[in-house]
Amino acid sequence: MLDAANTTDVQTETLLEINNIEVIYNHVILVLKGVSLTVPKGGIIALLGGNGAGKTTTLKAISNLLLSERGEVTKGSIKYRGQNVHGSDPADLVRQGVIQVMEGRHCFEHLTVEENLLTGAYTRTDGKANVAADLEMVYNYFPRLKDRRKSQAGYTSGGEQQMVAMGRALMSRPETVLLDEPSMGLAPQLVEQIFEIVKSINEQEGVTFLLAEQNTNMALKYAHYGYILESGRVVMDGPADELRENPDVKEFYLGISEEGRKSFRDVRSYRRRKRWLS
Repeated sequence: MLDAANTTDVQTETLLEINNIEVIYNHVILVLKGVSLTVPKGGIIALLGGNGAGKTTTLKAISNLLLSERGEVTKGSIKYRGQNVHGSDPADLVRQGVIQVMEGRHCFEHLTVEENLLTGAYTRTDGKANVAADLEMVYNYFPRLKDRRKSQAGYTSGGEQQMVAMGRALMSRPETVLLDEPSMGLAPQLVEQIFEIVKSINEQEGVTFLLAEQNTNMALKYAHYGYILESGRVVMDGPADELRENPDVKEFYLGISEEGRKSFRDVRSYRRRKRWLS
């Protein structure tokens, strides 16, 4: 069993390697500025930062979904299992085991919950019996979905739609899941439930996660390693337990300093921002 705060138990084989990538939108707007990170097999890696830091862009660069938004990787490399995947067809990446769960809980609203889940198995060729077994596996992780399996997805709650999106990704039998803002718009109790499920899937199914998340405290509670983005750059990285105890992370992202909890306005001071990005 993996300890969510212990990086020593994570396998050292590298699945995903991003080296010094830059991303430009509309041929003008530079969003990522030399981002590098590594995702080991069996890990839960957190990509942290505020709104607009570049987290979603990083995930879309990996999954090759930038073109639909007039974005492109103009420098650097993206490798999966040592092979360059920049420019690959997103469907080919899914077949290789890499799938992205988009921010905003995208579902096919007119389809039932179960029909949504089964769309995740569209690329599979291993037979109906295996697909059915995996559907039961998804229902074991998300028992609420089994109760709502005949309901139209558009009429389910935000939390249930997040579960549908994650369950649909699992139906593709992924090796690596790119999970974008799983806590967005959810109640705190439900957020913890989602992260507990991520941890269970990681431990029991061996699925690797790279998750982009604004909720730094929750992400670092469950991740093995974290990267913090600011204005399209990685400004800090390290084992999750070390980042949780880092004074800058405590003050800048968790709102806690040696003098106690501070307001968000006090924390995000120009002086500290300048020091981090220098």
